[in-house]
Amino acid sequence: MKKKRIIVGVFVMLFLIAGTNIYRYIYKDGRNISQEEPLYSLDANTLSAEYEQGQQTADAKYLNNTLAITGIVTAVTDSVVTLNGNVFCAFDHKITQPEGKEITIKGRCIGYDELFGEVKLDQCNLK
Repeated sequence: MKKKRIIVGVFVMLFLIAGTNIYRYIYKDGRNISQEEPLYSLDANTLSAEYEQGQQTADAKYLNNTLAITGIVTAVTDSVVTLNGNVFCAFDHKITQPEGKEITIKGRCIGYDELFGEVKLDQCNLK
């Protein structure tokens, strides 16, 4: 009888530990890019050139990593800034930057858009 209680107790504990870990995995907090240090700092033309030379190689290096990109503002629309005409930076809020100004933006690289020929970053903020 005592042995059965110990076995049941061990299974209950294992079940609770497994359940807690699964809950934490499913409901973990998202990344806060604004508080992360950039893994790479480079200019917009270099980033775009690396993607044009080999998308798979560039993805292996930059995809889902925090980058600091420096470039000239070529277009601004609501919450999007385009640097050097080939790096698309999406902000979480409306942004106002004058065209022609050189700025540095920190954001998460989400890949290359072959249709538009742009490298895309999201969760961007001014550095």
